[in-house]
Amino acid sequence: MLTNAVYDDFAESYAKHSEDGSVNAYLDRPAILGLAGDLADVPVLELGCAAGVLSEQLVARGADLIALDREPRMVELARRRVGAAARFAVADLGRPPVPVPTGSVELVIASLVLHYVEDWGPLLAELRRCLAPGGALVFSIHHPSFDWRRHGGADYWSTALVGETWTIGGERIEVSFYRRPLASVFGALREAGFAVEAVEEPQPLPELRELDPETFSVLTAEPLLLHVRAVAPG
Repeated sequence: MLTNAVYDDFAESYAKHSEDGSVNAYLDRPAILGLAGDLADVPVLELGCAAGVLSEQLVARGADLIALDREPRMVELARRRVGAAARFAVADLGRPPVPVPTGSVELVIASLVLHYVEDWGPLLAELRRCLAPGGALVFSIHHPSFDWRRHGGADYWSTALVGETWTIGGERIEVSFYRRPLASVFGALREAGFAVEAVEEPQPLPELRELDPETFSVLTAEPLLLHVRAVAPG
């Protein structure tokens, strides 16, 4: 799994950005929670919890949550935010196994984290192990068409490492992730034995129109994110 300084050296700044940012607060998290469904007393594994903003919302909806992140500083911030209402651990998703007993969770949530993993095969196999029969994986990634238009490249059909410059807390930070074609996303799920139950290209919440009309216009003009719910065999 890729290491990006924004999640370590700039952890506090990223935490604030994640909480208030239009894409996270008005597009990604609402769509993730919608696909997650009823969480009352549901054992949930969250991958890439960062500073715990989504973790807090999952717990508020009744989830029995264990959350993982590869950056110790992020895990520290998440624990500070959520307290004893959830369990947190440091884990690298690019190097399974993850510290969860076999068949112990009913839902895995991965919000904007899987595009940092080059090879999904080992991780998806590990998530199959963690999930109870009939359990679900809900995840979001950059939309393949958006990444292709933004970063281009000679070969759409390959998985390619690309980079962007983000401004977080007034600092310009280089961030890297993997761009992959749509077929690779669903091919990896199929090979791991998951059945796709829902696919969404979400629109932002309507209230963003008043709060940030420029971003609202951008987010309603083209698909920025792809959200998927996939089910493990029963």
